[in-house]
Amino acid sequence: MKIKYAISLLVMALAVPMTIHAQMVKDENQPPSLNNLLNIVNDLGSADYEGRLAGTKGFDNAAEYVARELSLCGVQPYQGSWEQLFEIETNQIENATFETYVNANDTRTIYVLGNDFCCAGMTGRGYADANVVFCGYGIDDPKYNEYAHVDAKGKIVMVLSGTPNFLPSKITDRYTIREKARAAVRHGACGLVIININKNCAPTEVQGKVFNGEGPHLATFPIIQPTRACGEALLQEEPFQLQNLIDTIQSTMEPFSFHLKKRFEIRVDTRYHPSALTSNIMGIYPGSDASLKNEYIVVGAHLDHLGMQGETCLFPGAEDNVSGVAVLLEVARMLHNAELKPRRSVVFVLFSGAEQQYLGSQVFVSNFKPLKRIEAFINIECVGSGDSIVALGNKRYPRLFSVACDMDSAFTGYSLARGFKTLPKGDAAAFDKIGIPSLVFTNLNGNKHPHVPSDIPENIDRDYLYKTAKLVYETVYELTFGNYQGRSARSKRIRFK
Repeated sequence: MKIKYAISLLVMALAVPMTIHAQMVKDENQPPSLNNLLNIVNDLGSADYEGRLAGTKGFDNAAEYVARELSLCGVQPYQGSWEQLFEIETNQIENATFETYVNANDTRTIYVLGNDFCCAGMTGRGYADANVVFCGYGIDDPKYNEYAHVDAKGKIVMVLSGTPNFLPSKITDRYTIREKARAAVRHGACGLVIININKNCAPTEVQGKVFNGEGPHLATFPIIQPTRACGEALLQEEPFQLQNLIDTIQSTMEPFSFHLKKRFEIRVDTRYHPSALTSNIMGIYPGSDASLKNEYIVVGAHLDHLGMQGETCLFPGAEDNVSGVAVLLEVARMLHNAELKPRRSVVFVLFSGAEQQYLGSQVFVSNFKPLKRIEAFINIECVGSGDSIVALGNKRYPRLFSVACDMDSAFTGYSLARGFKTLPKGDAAAFDKIGIPSLVFTNLNGNKHPHVPSDIPENIDRDYLYKTAKLVYETVYELTFGNYQGRSARSKRIRFK
């Protein structure tokens, strides 16, 4: 009787799927450390790392920082090296000045780098002192030519950011900053001024961007980007004001260009590197199970940001994406301290080149040989504020998303947004493209300081950061036990300690 009873219990146990951390005793004293999270945000979001532009010393120093932190969490360099090296286009802007005047003997108006304007990420170095012509959005197309009725030769061209919404995408899609610059060069211009009218940016704050479109690089053609408020000032005492120009173009759906009374003087000093070295930082926390350790859960966050321009324009990127890096490092620490060790191996990767079309994640999937052994990719992106936690990719990978929902129900109760159906984005796109189930943990209605100098550690929401760290940890921890299988229909395994 006792033997039959024991056998029946074993059969019942084998019939129950192993969920919620393998249904084993879990160390409940595993809350995230808010102090650890904030220390990382304060460190990497400081001026010491110069905005972490890929291909610069500031990024390299940040890479050393995260490798050191991972090693303290028991994470080992992947195959003996922390670095997955690759080349990247980098432009270090050392200084820039911008002045305006009408007549040579008049008092000049001097604008401040980082306060009134910044440079395009891929600006050329150069000097221009010339008359100015306004050319709408800077489009030079046979069906919509904003250069048709003005002479831009030898002048500085001033345009609006973005493209008009009434033009077909076959015209507008190619008009990146670099394409606008090439159009100005074709018409003989000596510099380009792009007024930022992006609605997701405050009118008084500069907004940067590293990727300005495909090359070639215009090495001696300066490109600056004034704030909207600065743009309004530039058009004072001119025949047309900024909002009037925007409204006129929108209502008539016709080009509107004219010559300004003012002259602009621009100087930009840069160091351009067409193929600077940068690297993803990769480490592995080996699984404890002899078989499952050869399967991988990859946890990623991008480390790079926009850098700094001169000494007065710093893009700290505290939310974008030091917040994600902080959560990743805290997940590593919590896994290391867990009483029940992960059975699958966890690969941690800090991407470079995310600000340039997510180059680092593409490099990773092109060079990580055991791709077919990756069961899931968890990405952490901009998690320093918001009113809800979302997991992008839930539409494509509902089984993976259900794990996150189960963890939310069992351990955190943060009400992970479940009606918000999306596909993977950002660094997860490279994984999704080859069929690796992916989720991106990010915020809803957060990221109030996109690519601007006010993305500082002081603006991080402590409670939101803590909650995200807790939920991401519980999700990753559950994925390491073998019940969830993302890449195949292999039989579920049951393992014992």
